[in-house]
Amino acid sequence: MTAASTDVSQALENDEAQLPLYINREQSLLEFNRRVLAQAKRTDIPLLERVKYLCISCSNMDEFFEVRLAGLYELTHVPGALTQPDDMEPAKAIETLSELAHEIVDDQYHTLNHVLVPELEKENIRFLRRNHWNDQHKEWIRNYFIESLQPVLSAVGLDPSHPFPKVLNKSLNFIVSLEGKDAFGRSNGLAIVPVPRSLPRIIKLPPEATDGENDFVFLSSMLHANVSLLFPGMTVTGCYQFRVTRNTNLFIDEEEVEDIMSALRGELSGRQYGGAIRLEVADNCPPHMVEYLLDRFNLDEKALYQVHGPVNLHRLNAVPDMANRPDLQFPPHQPKPMSTKSAPKKAFRLFTRHKQPETMFERIANKDILLHHPYDAFTPVVDFLKQASTDPDVLAIRMTLYRTGDRSPIIDALDKAAQNGKEVTAVVELRARFDEDNNILQATRLQDAGVHVVYGVVGYKTHAKMILVVRREQGKIRYYTHMGTGNYHQITTRFYSDFGLLTANQAIGRDASKVFQQLTSLGETKGLEVLLQSPFTLHSGMIERIQREAEHARQGKPARIIAKMNGLEEKEIIDALYEASQAGVQIDLIVRGICSLRPGVPGLSENIRVTSIIGRFLEHHRVYYFENDGKQPELYCASADWMKRNLLSRVETCFPVLDPACFQQVYTEGLAIYLQDNTGAWLLQPNGSYLHKETGDQEPFNAQQSLIEKYQS
Repeated sequence: MTAASTDVSQALENDEAQLPLYINREQSLLEFNRRVLAQAKRTDIPLLERVKYLCISCSNMDEFFEVRLAGLYELTHVPGALTQPDDMEPAKAIETLSELAHEIVDDQYHTLNHVLVPELEKENIRFLRRNHWNDQHKEWIRNYFIESLQPVLSAVGLDPSHPFPKVLNKSLNFIVSLEGKDAFGRSNGLAIVPVPRSLPRIIKLPPEATDGENDFVFLSSMLHANVSLLFPGMTVTGCYQFRVTRNTNLFIDEEEVEDIMSALRGELSGRQYGGAIRLEVADNCPPHMVEYLLDRFNLDEKALYQVHGPVNLHRLNAVPDMANRPDLQFPPHQPKPMSTKSAPKKAFRLFTRHKQPETMFERIANKDILLHHPYDAFTPVVDFLKQASTDPDVLAIRMTLYRTGDRSPIIDALDKAAQNGKEVTAVVELRARFDEDNNILQATRLQDAGVHVVYGVVGYKTHAKMILVVRREQGKIRYYTHMGTGNYHQITTRFYSDFGLLTANQAIGRDASKVFQQLTSLGETKGLEVLLQSPFTLHSGMIERIQREAEHARQGKPARIIAKMNGLEEKEIIDALYEASQAGVQIDLIVRGICSLRPGVPGLSENIRVTSIIGRFLEHHRVYYFENDGKQPELYCASADWMKRNLLSRVETCFPVLDPACFQQVYTEGLAIYLQDNTGAWLLQPNGSYLHKETGDQEPFNAQQSLIEKYQS
């Protein structure tokens, strides 16, 4: 424990609650999911959007089990291992987290059955249960089963030559109890029916099948009603859905493998069959069959989740589109395109040859361009690359790729640039979780096009977001750079909040060039002028600035820290913030998800406030503001959160916002406006729980909605 940790531990000893110094990371993650689920209950949010929040909470829980809890189970096999940053024994953490997870899952199904379903029925959006089917429903459903489902279902009767099948991660399955003799005169008693992922999990009944405009039937209900057709000559005595969540963490000994792409391909093929972590079963499944399933998957009772409803609530995500009720959804949002008006011209112009429409390079040379997604369109970034791919003066393009999506125009532009003879380098991070397959495909395509592809650094994920274009102008080399807080994924830019900076600042360009050189040659990047970089200078740079604010406060000078990020759990950063709070620095942290810091503890963190914003868009930007005595405030945007992995074991970049207009825009739209929010804001309490921020006597104010209105005006 550091000296700072000792001091703050002594401060905590005087607190009646005797709270631990840090909040458990996974506990904080579950608290985040509580806040997401709470959105599904809010009557001021359109009804079908509330269904989506329920689905998001289900997807989040899936990832919690297959990644976070799975990681803790792995940790139990490491002698003396403790969780970080709270130093809890893994087995104890699993027990505590399992209790919290059961509470959240119970709340999810209560929200579905007692909140959303009744309100959807009022809007004539119905989920028809089997006991409510009329003859018209039954006939259509039976025909649909025979024609569309039965041909692709493969029931597996269990016997010595038909062992219990391998069950895919998160797949829908049924365990069926049987009586009578099979075709070979034997009594087996049990069968498993796996449901292919190609089948829809929820079906909207057509007009000829129902009188309702929006009547839906779950695939599981259809199968329950007609499962006997799969076992002719036998009697079905029970049919119960179940679902297994498995460990999806990949393990590659990067120091030992010669080709990380080949090794990763091999690991991905087995991801769907990792160790079982959770078993979901219908709540009417008999105890002896539940025990049978637990035994088959080598799970104990704390891993069992018996649910009243479909075992995968995420399947409801299809309903808003199928229902076709725009009045029950958020109004469509169209990102603002870049203005066609010319930017103010500098006194000195680098471009004098024509009066055609300005290129992206001319615009960026005139003035830094700040993009705020999803309010600004992502198109300028694509145009920047497209123009670079054909511009005769462009010599080289270098880019990091973490997530891009399918059929990406970014990949198209890099492909075209290579074909046009540009020197193109792509640093593709193959290990971007759950995007590994796509990244392998994109890397292969780029290699085939002649792009120089590297896969980052062994042991360090390349999470930085940057594009560098090297251009020859008037006989000199000039850099144009894009740096961002989010991925180059055209889909996620529509609902992730991120900043992107297009700049001709040559100091930023030179630094970016050094970072790219490091990623390809593995040489050192000494003497960066303005950028901070993980795993080298970003961690220490943030701590130095926090400590500087603390010293200014001790001297009676203006001291203030405002930081916005997705997660905060790095111990030394937290300790520095605790010390700054004790020195009198006023600190506002806007942390969407994980936060291991305890705010508002007397003698420790009473000057720290932590706000989490949950809204229509996923808050994703990382912005760090330091008052610096009020004389020269510093404002940074980054690809990195204040998490141990980001600061110490990834390649990340953190860039200063130097242009005064961009500085003010980032400060206002990325920080100040969120501190005013009193509708989507949640306040972290010292005990680790969150309270929804009340409007009180103030007018309701929603930061995201205010930005939508600002950009649409």
